[in-house]
Amino acid sequence: MAELATIARPYAEALFKAGGGAAEAEQVNALAAVAADPQLRQFADNPKVRAEQVLSVMGGAIKSPLSPKVQAFLGAVLDNGRLVALPEIAAQFQALVNAKSGVSDAVIESAYPIDASALGDVVATLEKRFARKLKAQVVVKPELIGGIRVVVGDEVLDTSVRSRLEQMKTALTA
Repeated sequence: MAELATIARPYAEALFKAGGGAAEAEQVNALAAVAADPQLRQFADNPKVRAEQVLSVMGGAIKSPLSPKVQAFLGAVLDNGRLVALPEIAAQFQALVNAKSGVSDAVIESAYPIDASALGDVVATLEKRFARKLKAQVVVKPELIGGIRVVVGDEVLDTSVRSRLEQMKTALTA
């Protein structure tokens, strides 16, 4: 089977070219979360179940009604048996929407929870450092001991205590 990224790219690009934007990205991300459920996948893989039934179940699982573009898109994904690729499609579509709007996703890993005011300061500093607008998501990872680790695309900024200890260990054993 072809790699999921290869399968997902044409679907993400088609939805983007059809005028998909942030609203559609939000719905596609929600659908991708639903599609990740093993029970839904098993239901969708049943040969007796039609694509319309799966579309109805997935649409019902989302809080807001699906836009016509997303509904048509999901129908095409289901008709072609590509439900397993939906999370990757959502990720690639989100990347296209972000690139158009000049925003990048940033994952901020911290040893401790970051309150809203401190997060605003951190994001402002990171936006200057990375020279672009960032949409931040905070993930708490106690193994960092202290500090933060930021991942923006393929760039990583690691100021964690764990990273510094690893650097010291390497310097002392070299």
